Amino acid sequence: MGEKRAYKSRKPGGGRKKLKPEFNAGKNLKEQMESAVVLYEEECSLRSIADALTLNPIKVRKLLIMAGVYESEVAEKVQDTFEEYRKAQSYKEAILSTAAAFELSKASVTSYLPYQKGVYFPSTADKEKISVGAERRRRYRAVRKLRSEPTEEHLWETVLLYSGVRFKTYSGLPFTYEIRKGRSGEYTKELWIDRREKSKSLAWSSVLLALRNMKKVGEVVDRPKALGDIRGVTYIYGMFYRFGLIDVPDEVKEKMGYPQNRKNRLLCAKVYGNMCRN
Repeated sequence: MGEKRAYKSRKPGGGRKKLKPEFNAGKNLKEQMESAVVLYEEECSLRSIADALTLNPIKVRKLLIMAGVYESEVAEKVQDTFEEYRKAQSYKEAILSTAAAFELSKASVTSYLPYQKGVYFPSTADKEKISVGAERRRRYRAVRKLRSEPTEEHLWETVLLYSGVRFKTYSGLPFTYEIRKGRSGEYTKELWIDRREKSKSLAWSSVLLALRNMKKVGEVVDRPKALGDIRGVTYIYGMFYRFGLIDVPDEVKEKMGYPQNRKNRLLCAKVYGNMCRN
């Protein structure tokens, strides 16, 4: 018998070459999701989005759910129930349990869930551990609770979830805020506004005072001072508008960057006609 050939370690990237090296499923999914979100936020229906992207409406819905922008009571109930089962069951078992709970098919349940990628984290996990879509869903649910019950507890939950998100002031200046933790590991009741090179603090008591000065959820508030003579009220005004607690005049919306949305909505209606959502 001849001598055995010496073993050669496999070079990184070796093995069978991809038939389509330029194909990237993850990248394609992300691009489809972003395109679907743009159309959905401009009031287009699932059918019109599906036609525009040459997809079926069920896939469009899953993309929007993954992005955290799809608004549906059924989808929310299915997702919440699935998350509860998922705490103690495998992914497949949780699907079957959810299907049994709602008397739905397995396919119907999965159509209301985002595409699975990576490790599963429950709804209580730190936002650093969850996807952008999951974080958006949390914010959407928190805002909906806040609008229906504008309590201090719901406002604090929403403020925490929007930490690091970009806002705009009455005059259109962008800003973000962060909430820091103290030595005990608990969040301090203070928002650190970051608009330029320096940060300034905004007391939680000021935010609460503005909440109490609100007359009605969704009412038009002409200017920040209408919420009270409060330190940092220009930032609170921008936050409350984004949370849906107040509305603002059209000329203020233009400063805050909303004319483009209105133009896109008109374009959507022109292209897709009555298929756009009312």
